[in-house]
Amino acid sequence: MNDITRGGQFLVKETKCEDVFTPEDFSEEQIMMRESVKEFVEKEIWPYKNRFENKDFKFTEEVMKKAGEMGFLSVAVPENYGGMGMGFVDTCLVCDYISGATGSFSTAFGAHTGIGTMPITLYGTEEQKQKYVPKLASGEWFGAYCLTEPGAGSDANSGKTKAVLSDDGSHYKITGQKMWISNAGFCSLFIVFARIEDDKNITGFIIENDTNNGIMIGEEEHKLGIRASSTRQVFFNETKVTVENMLSDRGNGFKIAMNSLNVGRIKLAAACLDAQRRVTTNAVIYANERVQFNTPISHFGAIRYKLAEMATSAYAGESATYRAAKSIEDRINSRIADGTSHQVAELKGVEEFAIECSILKVAVSEDIQNCADEGIQIYGGMGFSEDTPMESAWRDARIARIYEGTNEINRMLSVGMLIKKAMKGHIELIEPAMKVQEELMGIPSFDTPDYSELLSEEKEMIGKLKKAFLMVAGAAVQKFGMDLDSHQQLLMAAADILIEIYMAESTILRTEKLAKKEGESKVEEQIAMAKLYLYKAVDIVELRGKESIISFAEGDEQRMMLMGLRRFTKYTNMPNVVSLREIITSKLVAENSYCF
Repeated sequence: MNDITRGGQFLVKETKCEDVFTPEDFSEEQIMMRESVKEFVEKEIWPYKNRFENKDFKFTEEVMKKAGEMGFLSVAVPENYGGMGMGFVDTCLVCDYISGATGSFSTAFGAHTGIGTMPITLYGTEEQKQKYVPKLASGEWFGAYCLTEPGAGSDANSGKTKAVLSDDGSHYKITGQKMWISNAGFCSLFIVFARIEDDKNITGFIIENDTNNGIMIGEEEHKLGIRASSTRQVFFNETKVTVENMLSDRGNGFKIAMNSLNVGRIKLAAACLDAQRRVTTNAVIYANERVQFNTPISHFGAIRYKLAEMATSAYAGESATYRAAKSIEDRINSRIADGTSHQVAELKGVEEFAIECSILKVAVSEDIQNCADEGIQIYGGMGFSEDTPMESAWRDARIARIYEGTNEINRMLSVGMLIKKAMKGHIELIEPAMKVQEELMGIPSFDTPDYSELLSEEKEMIGKLKKAFLMVAGAAVQKFGMDLDSHQQLLMAAADILIEIYMAESTILRTEKLAKKEGESKVEEQIAMAKLYLYKAVDIVELRGKESIISFAEGDEQRMMLMGLRRFTKYTNMPNVVSLREIITSKLVAENSYCF
């Protein structure tokens, strides 16, 4: 186990490009799987986009059934429960390519295969798994997940739903109200979280959907986006559930909820990737067709700027998501090789990379929103019309920053988890932070480094950004200790620095790996995207680092740290960002699509 990278370790460990997995590394089977998912979307989903936008809930259910027949609902389910038992990368791959055409189907698919099925696969008893998982894997049944309540959103453990044991001890009676329940309108089974007596933590239960058992389903919610994903309130009134249908142990519900969300987060990032490719492709096609001042608008610098930025964020999102997915898969496989059960291996594997899952959730959900926003702008007035696919993409993208834990919660979680890991000794952060402090006291080197090797300066910049994080976060931890939790604005700033480091590093490593394989001249555009992404990342690190330093440090300490921040965000050779964007957009415009 020791040679495998731990979650969060990217911050203190240099990663070689050979050690990251990239979309260019998909196996033949994975490419076949991707093609069959793309074919399914082009045939069953994309042509019927208007049905989803017109709230055709029945149609969502029909397409889900078809996805079940194709086996797409069973990718992550072990073979002995009727699934395909494929690896974690495959799970993300299917989720990625099936989710890009409409958020309505994406949400139904994600809620069912993720939080609707997975808690039973990962926490269920053998009997529970045999009874329910095959039906969920085939699409004969659909699952829903009842955690959120009117008073319990981000604070999930504060739910009021009660579970009272019957006098004869054979069953619990569940009473309470759940809201924002995806798939509630057509599901056969709920995973419900309730509190037994005055337990500190909630408990999970598997409850079959039976209206004669005190279950009432509210009306469909009217939502900004994901219009044909069924979202309703669910009311339980003394709903009986046998003691055998408790999920895991009493009081373990909060843990189940949190770990289910970890998986949900990386899958949500994956679910935003094809949406970005699609939005970018549509924007390129439109920009090539739309003529103003006797010129296609794709020739104008203002439009070319947007297209380059859209493609770059999509490329970065892919790079980081698949890197993390493979880290998780390797971790799961090494635990299984050590004799751990699939159930525990998967749980621990994902839990190990919870920091990366939170980073990805935030970064990619914000990128798809920006991407769709710029997509509307490129379409101009037509982008605001329901006749083009941009406005629905923009509306659908908005929910991604809210569900699976808001981006604010995930930002604070990513830094909080990192500090906890350091306290437990799972990641060595204290020593590297001390080294950075020592370096600040020393005299900087004025030698001009040799940057003749491709991306060598960029990789050095990543190393410096890591030092910037260690300097800022290290000083904040020293100052506030465990009380850092109450300084949310500082945590958010530190999180933004952490996010940019992981995303930029993943993009650079993918590009370096690709250049070594294909030759530099063949991947000029990818090199330009890696450099452009890093340039923007450096700006964010500088901005957020400065904001933190001037808010908690004073006098000499403040001056010293600001000097350090300047040193850690300084290029030797600044990139020509306009020319980088030109390289990227020329390729997009020539290919008439997102083509990376």
